[in-house]
Amino acid sequence: MIPERWLTFAVLVGLLAVALGALVMDRPFTITLATRATILALAAVGLNIALGQGGLVSFGHAAFFGIGGYAMGILAHHAQTFTPLELGPLTITGTKSMPVIWLTAVVASALAALLIGLLALRTSGVYFIMITLAFGQMFFYFAISWSAYGGEDGLSIYVRNDFPGLNTLDPIQFFGLCFTLLCLVLLFAGRLMRSPFGLALNAARQAPERVETVGLDPMRLRLLAFVLSGAVTGLAGALFADLNRFVSPAMFSWQLSGELIVLVILGGVARLIGPVVGAIAFVTLEHVLGDVTEFWLIWLGVALLLVVLFARGGIVGLVARRGHG
Repeated sequence: MIPERWLTFAVLVGLLAVALGALVMDRPFTITLATRATILALAAVGLNIALGQGGLVSFGHAAFFGIGGYAMGILAHHAQTFTPLELGPLTITGTKSMPVIWLTAVVASALAALLIGLLALRTSGVYFIMITLAFGQMFFYFAISWSAYGGEDGLSIYVRNDFPGLNTLDPIQFFGLCFTLLCLVLLFAGRLMRSPFGLALNAARQAPERVETVGLDPMRLRLLAFVLSGAVTGLAGALFADLNRFVSPAMFSWQLSGELIVLVILGGVARLIGPVVGAIAFVTLEHVLGDVTEFWLIWLGVALLLVVLFARGGIVGLVARRGHG
């Protein structure tokens, strides 16, 4: 078995090599697939902070993904239609600036995670799962009824948003932007694992009573992890919406929440690079088997079943020693 930090490096270099190889061979669709895998990996890394480190099985993380997507869609929509956004006494103009949109998406998702977490974390186990699912469905049906932004038909953005110094319509440049953000978030997640907070969170997951005896509040630890998790997932949602130049209520769906959990389990729960490996495997299976049969999800289910039964550490656990990147 190889050290996990080496595997982390190899996976990231491999993902970058696929995109650069597609650029050389003039295959922009492959670059788009690599970008999609990168963004889904970013969302799954966010979920892994709550699920892997905090032991919080959230079945409503699509709520934060969708909030990030709609933050992008609403701001870009008002920028492209030259109409102001009325928020009570406040009047806000739209923007096409990616950094501003990302900040908005992260803050909005973090606030939503804070409010949801304050309620959901009063419970545990299946009750926590059902409350997060309920919140996700509430956002889903709200988006369907939100006719100002397309309702169930969604909202199209004509031109991808701007980042200083880059042509974001160029697939390789947009991939590079998403890849850089993924690397930065992985660096943050790795530092978080090794930090006193990360160690306390891990202890709260395993023995909350003992954590309380040393003066720490497991509820606060889990809540902060949940907020950080929601913020990262919201950033991924904004990038996903920019990739497709489209947002819809499907970004809030429970199916998407389930897919994010599958990515984490497939790659390896609580493994730093696990969500990235899971996302790459998912997109690869979707693309390769999707060309063969429309029932490719059956084979994904078989792969997930094999991982759960015979590889409890996920794909990463089969090839790498336990480590923190």
